[in-house]
Amino acid sequence: MASTVRLYVDHPLGQGQSVPLSQPQAHYLFGVMRLTVGVSVELFNGQDGEWRAEVVEAGKRGGALDCVEQLRPLQMPPDLWLCFAPVKKARTDFIVEKAVEMGVRRIQPMQTLHTNSERIRQDRLQAHAVEAAEQCGATFVPDVAELIRMDRLLDQWPADRRLLFCDETAAGQGLSLPDRDGSPWAILIGPEGGFAEAERARLSRLPLAHPVALGPRILRADTAAVAALTLWQSRLGDWT
Repeated sequence: MASTVRLYVDHPLGQGQSVPLSQPQAHYLFGVMRLTVGVSVELFNGQDGEWRAEVVEAGKRGGALDCVEQLRPLQMPPDLWLCFAPVKKARTDFIVEKAVEMGVRRIQPMQTLHTNSERIRQDRLQAHAVEAAEQCGATFVPDVAELIRMDRLLDQWPADRRLLFCDETAAGQGLSLPDRDGSPWAILIGPEGGFAEAERARLSRLPLAHPVALGPRILRADTAAVAALTLWQSRLGDWT
């Protein structure tokens, strides 16, 4: 009996590998989804691809699955970071979810001069990323990094990573990106109030920075994240 249930596990996966279940995982599979012994589940761990596993033990407090066959190898997204200023809780959750769905390697919350949210729950956002990967069929889960000040992030910026930053002051101007060359990239999304002038000036001075406008209208931060990811993926990513 086939099942479309997908589950992320923090455990090695391989032919004949037994995978123990935590109490929350057992509750989800056997209490919520009503799975029983012999039912198939799709597993992934972000390293070993996607595997079909069968339930061999089902209990209220735990259980076990046995890996039967690999369905897909690990499929890595492009080497793309999404750096964004946190906004309200539900909209930050939305940004993390869409970043996973659209394909990034790293999610980096950053505190800018105009950022309203000074704290995040990194563990909650990471759990949200895992849930998004389970839902969208991804085999890789990007790390959600700790919140960092934007100036400190730029101080340690990798010399080879190109940077696309969304500049609301350039609304109405055309979009210009270099040709695909295999370089690692990052997208920077500012806060609701936009980048401060000093921040915009520093970004513009970076050798590998590419300021872009996202159309003729100013977008909300969560909308801008989706728009920028779409543009980058369609021109330089794995959608082409």
